[in-house]
Amino acid sequence: MLDLHHIFAVQKRALFFLLALCALGWGFTPYQTVFAGIAIGAFFGTYNFWILVRRMEKFDRSISEGKKIGSLGTALRFGSGVAAVAIAISLPNYFHLISTVIGLMIPYVFLFVERIVSHVRNR
Repeated sequence: MLDLHHIFAVQKRALFFLLALCALGWGFTPYQTVFAGIAIGAFFGTYNFWILVRRMEKFDRSISEGKKIGSLGTALRFGSGVAAVAIAISLPNYFHLISTVIGLMIPYVFLFVERIVSHVRNR
């Protein structure tokens, strides 16, 4: 589980860097809605990853104690994604819908890239 916490810490650092880039893009380019959509999507995507980390800790504890295994929070993470898209749909003057969906997937792309880098380092 320590490895999962390390991955989440790297994810948070990457999120802060991405949010800084989105703030610069929002402030200095004419694509303000696109950068705002990526930012809100990445924020909700990182929130989903945080939920997954918490649920995996609970899952690990339940396995080690021999208790009944609960859900991994799929409905809560799905609801969070729907909330991000609902915000983008209800405020189209501020958030671009497609970039919000792309932003939701950014933490998973970071995770994939981090796993590839980790695999290459350990070879």
